[in-house]
Amino acid sequence: MDIVILAVVIAVVVLGALGGLIVGSRRKKQLPPPPPAAPDITAPPAEPHVGDEAETPREEPRRTIEEVDLPDGSAPVVVEEPPAEAPEIEIPEPTAGRLVRLRTRLSRSQNALGKGLLTLLSREHLDEDTWEEIEDTLLTADVGVQPTQELVERLRERVKVLGTRTPEELRTLLREELLTLVGRDMDRVVKTEPEDRKPGIVMVVGVNGTGKTTTTGKLARVLVADGQSVVLGAADTFRAAAADQLQTWGERVGAHTVRGPEAGDPASVAFDAVKEGKEMGANVVLIDTAGRLHTKTGLMDELGKVKRVVEKQAPVDEVLLVLDATTGQNGLVQARVFSEVVDITGIVLTKLDGTAKGGIVVAVQRELGVPVKLIGLGEGADDLAPFEPEAFVDALIGE
Repeated sequence: MDIVILAVVIAVVVLGALGGLIVGSRRKKQLPPPPPAAPDITAPPAEPHVGDEAETPREEPRRTIEEVDLPDGSAPVVVEEPPAEAPEIEIPEPTAGRLVRLRTRLSRSQNALGKGLLTLLSREHLDEDTWEEIEDTLLTADVGVQPTQELVERLRERVKVLGTRTPEELRTLLREELLTLVGRDMDRVVKTEPEDRKPGIVMVVGVNGTGKTTTTGKLARVLVADGQSVVLGAADTFRAAAADQLQTWGERVGAHTVRGPEAGDPASVAFDAVKEGKEMGANVVLIDTAGRLHTKTGLMDELGKVKRVVEKQAPVDEVLLVLDATTGQNGLVQARVFSEVVDITGIVLTKLDGTAKGGIVVAVQRELGVPVKLIGLGEGADDLAPFEPEAFVDALIGE
């Protein structure tokens, strides 16, 4: 019995010792630190304004939403744009005597034709070889075969009668014969003022690249310089920016431009241009047509349609064919085709200041039987001049 009691006592002592060890080891473990107290949150400093020091912002009074004036929504806020400036209206230089002022532009043609002929005719003996050279000079200058033969024949007769030839006599002789060839008696007035009505109607036709739209714009300047009011019809609806180009020309001299949608019906634009010209009381309506290739029959037929549609309101007074003088005899092919589609009444020769030969004036008049009425002698706005035979021939043969 004593042994059992002793064993129980020992077991209790052992269990007590083990319990003390476990509690002691737990106490030795470091407890996690208590969570930090919540920090005091303060508002960030305000951004300093221009001129302020970087310091703690001062307390400023603030308005409540009731104190703020809000738009009532009765009228929208309109931002006024500055008015667009109207283009400055230019005053073109007078057309009277313009060709005389531009005569030096014909210097290249002068060397090829006028001076070349004077040099040959000044030879002491005019044998057959010399006459052949004279003939070659005229052909090279694009005068044409038949006019060349006629001129050489007349020169032969007059030189034979004249006998001794001084330089001044030769120059006078050549001037007279060239004036006869060019045609001093042809009516070269651009008909823009019909007696029985207003406005006068002018159609401008030609092949791509001849400067047709530019010529139409320059012609508007010529008419404005002569005191006429002009309406422009942008019936070239196939070439990109053709209407913009023509409108720019018109704005420079105060001419109104009528235009339609791109690739629209050109006959409709031409019709509207004449209609507006009547309503505005304009003196002249200039219609710029598309620069059609003369080899495309369908497009040429459309050009005839434009003319027929316009004539439902009033007759067309002028049909001007624009030709590039540098194309020489090739331009005559274009002239023939256009004359078959519309009745050409006058010719405008452009780029006559470049490599063109002056004889093209004679050739194209003979081909169509209509006069050259205007010539282009440069790229300037006022470089389109009424054709004056005397000034033209004087430019060819020099002073």
